[in-house]
Amino acid sequence: MKRLEGKVVIVTGSDRGIGKGIAICLAKEGCKVVVNSYKESEEARKTVEEIKKSGSDAIFIKANVTREIDVRDLVEKTIKKFEKLDILVNNAGILVSGTVTTLTEKDWDRQMDVNLKGVFLCTKYAVQQMLKQGKGGRIINVSSIAGLVGFPGISAYCASKGGVTELTREVALDYAKYGITVNAINPGVIVTDMTKGMLDDNTTRKMLMENTPVGRFGQPEDIGNAAVFLALDESSFITGHNLVVDGGWTAR
Repeated sequence: MKRLEGKVVIVTGSDRGIGKGIAICLAKEGCKVVVNSYKESEEARKTVEEIKKSGSDAIFIKANVTREIDVRDLVEKTIKKFEKLDILVNNAGILVSGTVTTLTEKDWDRQMDVNLKGVFLCTKYAVQQMLKQGKGGRIINVSSIAGLVGFPGISAYCASKGGVTELTREVALDYAKYGITVNAINPGVIVTDMTKGMLDDNTTRKMLMENTPVGRFGQPEDIGNAAVFLALDESSFITGHNLVVDGGWTAR
């Protein structure tokens, strides 16, 4: 039997990259998956198809995580289709480059809206549903090692992920007594569309590799496997934790 057979999960920003990797890993363990993005796309359709081929059920729901009405709709449609919600993975995120002297107010707000406000809104409605069900649940936030250590040139991104890191701890304390665990995954360098520009630059790629002790960059399934662990019943005594998956970057 699959370890998460029959569980229902929403994975935000799961049409590609880390989100897709998480969605597929959870589906392989038996989860019914709500694939989400702020827009309909061929990538989203293919992700749903891939999940169905693995033997699990999946649907796509369009929702912008920065809009409360969209997030409420996302959870309501999930319940209408699958009748419950067991797991939420807050993965949707963007990276806006710039230092505090070069970032515009618009840049800052856009970064915070997606990476931090989106986590707040999705968590709010998922927890409300889990409390209504009365059987606990799992919230898994995708943060970053940039939420634990500084990185030059991405001030707003670091601040947003630092916020996710601390929000994870706080929400864990609020809802532990209800059987809802709240944890974060802090990825290092993962090969995705978001990191393509950095990895295509030979100088940057060399620097990033030199700072990753295991000698390779991560793949989306590395984060997906961590999400599976945090979703299992066996991890029920773990909450408020930031699970670093970075190939040893922050151990240096």
